[in-house]
Amino acid sequence: MDWPTGLLGFAAGLLISVATAPVGVSGAVFLLPVQVSVLGVPSPAVTPTNLLYNVVAGPGALLRHHRSGGLRGPLTRLLVLGTVPGVVVGAVIRVFAVPGPSVFRLLIAVLLLPLGGWLCLRTLHRASRTAAPAREPSPRAITRLAVVVGVAGGVYGIGGGSILGPILVGRGMPVAKVAPAALAATFVTSVVGAGTYALLSLTTTGDIAPYWSLGLACGLGGLCGGYLGARLQPRLPETALRLLLGVLALGIGGLYAVQIVR
Repeated sequence: MDWPTGLLGFAAGLLISVATAPVGVSGAVFLLPVQVSVLGVPSPAVTPTNLLYNVVAGPGALLRHHRSGGLRGPLTRLLVLGTVPGVVVGAVIRVFAVPGPSVFRLLIAVLLLPLGGWLCLRTLHRASRTAAPAREPSPRAITRLAVVVGVAGGVYGIGGGSILGPILVGRGMPVAKVAPAALAATFVTSVVGAGTYALLSLTTTGDIAPYWSLGLACGLGGLCGGYLGARLQPRLPETALRLLLGVLALGIGGLYAVQIVR
């Protein structure tokens, strides 16, 4: 990796994480197309490289949330318990089954586009103020959702917060509660996922090991940006956070929809 590529990776990680960390999204889902199209990381090496980004970038936001007490509570534990085994299964599937990305992109687009639109409309119009609040999902439902998201993260190199956040917030949980737990689950599962890929690379041919230098460069940018983003969160009202999460969900869903059309 040359210096211009490293600086570009650092800048991309910094800018993306500043915008996404306040709502519990690591930004890896947006970094992935940058790595493929701009930085030239081949598949499937882009998946563990993206997980490496999460490993390096995660402590920035988590340190801030730990100081503010945002990591306390059962939600963090439930998400971690579900996503960790899921990411191992996903990594094995990615290496040996090599599923095509089209179906995954279609599912994410179908899930996040209407969910993001619903969050934005509900936030802007506030027509539901007199309605009963949405019922939060049960601990069992949260763990099951985390397992599914963990498998997707292992296969496609996304942290999971981009999926967990909109769903849990849409089910009535406050962003301030969901964001720290989603980022913690993203960090832990990324550590496990990156380690799984590193072990599989010892016994399997092909580009399945992470691009260490580029992943570290992007991650250092994410480390700085994640801390700044997490520090911004308490200064933003719940309405703004929900709107930001809805816009991010629309952006992710739209990004995958465009990739399907192409």
